[in-house]
Amino acid sequence: MTNDPRYPIGKFQHQGEISAEQREEWIRQVEEAPQRLEAALRGLTEEQLDTPYREGGWTVRQVAHHLPDSHMNCFMRFKLALTEDEPAIKPYDENAWAMLADSKNAPVGLAVDLLRSLHQRWAFLLRSMSDSDFSRTFYHPANQAVSRLDRTLGTYAWHGRHHVAHITSLRERNGW
Repeated sequence: MTNDPRYPIGKFQHQGEISAEQREEWIRQVEEAPQRLEAALRGLTEEQLDTPYREGGWTVRQVAHHLPDSHMNCFMRFKLALTEDEPAIKPYDENAWAMLADSKNAPVGLAVDLLRSLHQRWAFLLRSMSDSDFSRTFYHPANQAVSRLDRTLGTYAWHGRHHVAHITSLRERNGW
């Protein structure tokens, strides 16, 4: 845990080669993310759901809906990278998506249900991948970088924990 409310579990870090054991740990974290999100949201009132997790940040509701939005995009990036040679992916404006009516107003149960189904399907795909599949890449035009699927898996395993920690750390700070 850190004192920076933007990064309550710190920024994603991994040095060196990524082992099969490390990938399996990340897949497990992907599988657990929906349950962790559901637990973090349990018992919150509508007012609490509409509270920003930090000054100038998204509301708890927006964070909850951001997770399946972001992870759906990542799932598609995996599928593109597995079926094309270093495809250029389509970036999206996550802040603009967070301002749409579904992100600002829809019940958070919809986010949990979508994340649960998505992560079950994604974990199935991940467990079917070979070592060489994890070395496949995609190109991200917004940051002009090539990303490997194994590192992307680690980033998104962290991403789920990161946003759940936004909610749980807000609950701790506010005594919810």
